[in-house]
Amino acid sequence: MEMSRSLTPDEAFEEAALLRRYAEGEPAAARLLAQRLTPRVYGHALRVLGNPAEAEDVAQEAMMRLWRIAPEWRTGEARVTTWLYRVVANLCTDRLRARETAPLDAVAEPEDGQPSAEARLQQVARVDALQAALDTLPDRQRQAVVLRHIEGLANPEIAAILEIGVEAVESLTARGKRALKQALDGQRDALGFEDDG
Repeated sequence: MEMSRSLTPDEAFEEAALLRRYAEGEPAAARLLAQRLTPRVYGHALRVLGNPAEAEDVAQEAMMRLWRIAPEWRTGEARVTTWLYRVVANLCTDRLRARETAPLDAVAEPEDGQPSAEARLQQVARVDALQAALDTLPDRQRQAVVLRHIEGLANPEIAAILEIGVEAVESLTARGKRALKQALDGQRDALGFEDDG
């Protein structure tokens, strides 16, 4: 699973510049920004919600909100990605709270390569197991773990997204990792992981 990385200051400035150019009427800037950001916010929503259709709805709503605020965007106050992840986190929280207690359907994203059927089944089982384990975490822990360990964001950026302190992020991710490890430990053999000793 490929992890995202935090943006460099130049990349963050470029995203703000693209947003400003969109607000000034340049549709190509919107296309470029959407190509960069939509897969990231969709991936985050999918990992938090575990449902591709809901994740797509959240990603679309988050991008629509970004386009609506573009004319008022003030460069330097926040990174575009930080603002957008915060919107996604809030939309996911709203959906999680609105759900009934029915279990989530965890569906693996299709892979580009042509691995063997056994390898595909193994990967699906791993993704399903990770999603099932993520689904057992409290909402805030799940979001912190996904942002830190799957999206690859730094703790200060996660703190800004979740509107909590850095120490709270560290606590949430540590507890979340322990809970995931405990949930997945008994499945190592079934998931095809070998013990390294």
